[in-house]
Amino acid sequence: MKTIMFLIRWPIGQLILLLSFVFSPKAVKRSEEEQQKIDQGTENLALYQLPACPFCVKVRRSIKRNALKIELRNISHNENFRQELISEGGKRTVPCLRIEKDNKVQWLYESNEIIAHLQKIA
Repeated sequence: MKTIMFLIRWPIGQLILLLSFVFSPKAVKRSEEEQQKIDQGTENLALYQLPACPFCVKVRRSIKRNALKIELRNISHNENFRQELISEGGKRTVPCLRIEKDNKVQWLYESNEIIAHLQKIA
């Protein structure tokens, strides 16, 4: 069963990555001062994600479109990121935005909610 799912998911994932690359959005242009202010607002954010996940692609496209600098944490290639997501966030669902503010951590899971949160910063 796992082999069948892999044979279905792998080509679809590769297609998603190809289309995301081909139709990559242009980043918004800001003054250096404005961009530095935005970068300060995103320095305590990290996106837990998988490269070929369509919802993760949606969030990464929004990040690129808004020229946001957010650390991307691939949970398929880093066991520490996967375990941190599960133990601290409570589940292994991606995309997940880790928001650290005032020594408190919030975990935001839904792609539309993550994008809405990022729009407030941009």
